[in-house]
Amino acid sequence: MTNKLCPCGTGQSYVDCCGALHSGARKAATAEQLMRSRYSAFAVSDEDYLLRTWAAKHRPSSAGIDSTDRWLKLEILATENGGMFANEGVVEFRAHYVGGVVHERSRFVRENGQWVYAEGLE
Repeated sequence: MTNKLCPCGTGQSYVDCCGALHSGARKAATAEQLMRSRYSAFAVSDEDYLLRTWAAKHRPSSAGIDSTDRWLKLEILATENGGMFANEGVVEFRAHYVGGVVHERSRFVRENGQWVYAEGLE
């Protein structure tokens, strides 16, 4: 996937964008960057990354990846807080896949200094 564009939609290569987070070469600097990397993890079926970036309190035993899903596009609709110096943030997004759309407001928190996904909000 070296020359492929990142599924998260930044226009960067996967290796330079979310791939660097998936491999552990870099950590997400913001809640939105973590959201984008988690979307990309679904797109490339990286369940280990999804579980590593899930808050311990809410982490399931499986991320629920379906390798037959084909992810098409991520839209970031809004962000609240979640910057480089914040400890909590919310990202509202739409994740399009063949056959549907996931629309969620997700809460992210810092755990041991790293951004993690806490939960979907109503």
